[in-house]
Amino acid sequence: MQRLEELLSRVVAEVKQLPFPILLRLEASGGGGGVVVEPKTKLQLYSYFRSSCSQRVRIALNLKGLDYEYKAVNLLKGEQLSPEFLKLNPVGYVPVLVDEDIVLSDSFAILMYLEEKCPQHPLLPHDLQRRGINYQAANIVSSSIQPFQNTSVLKYIGEKVHPDEKLVLVQYHIGKGFAALEKLLKDYAGKYATGDEVCLADCFLAPQIHGAIKLFSLDMTQYPLLSRLNNAYNELPAFQDAMPENQPDASVEA
Repeated sequence: MQRLEELLSRVVAEVKQLPFPILLRLEASGGGGGVVVEPKTKLQLYSYFRSSCSQRVRIALNLKGLDYEYKAVNLLKGEQLSPEFLKLNPVGYVPVLVDEDIVLSDSFAILMYLEEKCPQHPLLPHDLQRRGINYQAANIVSSSIQPFQNTSVLKYIGEKVHPDEKLVLVQYHIGKGFAALEKLLKDYAGKYATGDEVCLADCFLAPQIHGAIKLFSLDMTQYPLLSRLNNAYNELPAFQDAMPENQPDASVEA
C-alpha cells in the first residue's frame, strides 16, 4: 500500500508539470490498479463512419479509455467543405480532434498527440527497432495505400478516366501495400502486428484491412499474416466499437 501511495505521489507531481490540463482516475487493469490520464473537458472528434483515417483515431481513443463527443461529418454531402469545417481543417479532411483550444487534423498527428498526453495503454513499444517498424507500417498505410482510395481521388478517376478504373486502381495499390506489409512484419508479428501488445501499427492496419475486404472486395488469401491479424482485431472490443457500422452516423446514412 505504501509503495502504491509513493507511486501515485510521483505521478501527481509529474502531471503538475505538464503544460496542459488533465484529470487522473484510478482504474482496475488486469487484476491491478492503473492511472488513467484524461482531459478535463470532453474531447470532440469530427469523424465520418466509413473513414478509415477516422477509424484509426476511434480505436486509439477506445484503447486509452478516453471519452469523446462524436461530431459526424458527411463526406458524401460535402460537409467537409463547409466554411465551418474548413476553419477546423483547411484541407477539408476528417478526422479532426478538438481538445479545448487545441485543434488537430491528420490521424497520425492526432495519435501522436494522444500518446504524449495520455500515456495509458502505450501505442509505441520501448524497443526502438519495433517502434520504428510501427512508424513504417503506419506510413505504408497512410501514405502508400489510403490516399488512392480517398473519396476525392476516386471521384476524379471516375470522371476523368473511367468509372471502371476506380476499383482497379484501389485494388492495385492495396495489394502492393499489403505485399510490402507482409514482408515487413513477418519477423516482428506476434499476436498483433509487432508483438503481443496492440500498438500504433495495429490502429492503422485494422481499418485498412476491413475496408479492403468490405468496400473493395480484395482477395485476402494472398496475405495470410494480415488475415490472421484481422481475426485478432475482430476479438478486441476497442476495435469492434470503432467499426464503421457501430458509429452514430452509420444508421443516419443507411
